[in-house]
Amino acid sequence: MGERPKHHATGRTEVKTYAATIWDEVAGAPALVEVQLTEAFTGDIEGEGTARVMQAARPDGGATFTGIERVRGSIAGRRGTFLLQVRGTVAGQEMHADWFVIEGSGTEALAGLSGDGGFRAELGRQGTVWLDCLFE
Repeated sequence: MGERPKHHATGRTEVKTYAATIWDEVAGAPALVEVQLTEAFTGDIEGEGTARVMQAARPDGGATFTGIERVRGSIAGRRGTFLLQVRGTVAGQEMHADWFVIEGSGTEALAGLSGDGGFRAELGRQGTVWLDCLFE
């Protein structure tokens, strides 16, 4: 039977809405920040993502973050939705993150989707994304 080939999806992302709320602070320590955002994906991944992210935001502007995003759209012409679990860092103006598809989260033609990837972006600009994925 052999192993199913992975599909290497690449594209761009652009943040459309961004709202950050500090929910806990201690003097001299990173603040805990909740970020809600929407973004548009173009390229091999087409659609819109809605995310909620928790950040540990340092006074120097750097941060560590983790979150979950629902993507509504298509990969390789297959339409549906899926969830990404993301974790990453902000250093200076650079954002780096890794993500993976949450098992069992795919719907419609993306049911059974699995994979991992990530994104790189300069704050306030479009970012590059990739996802090495398998279709069940």
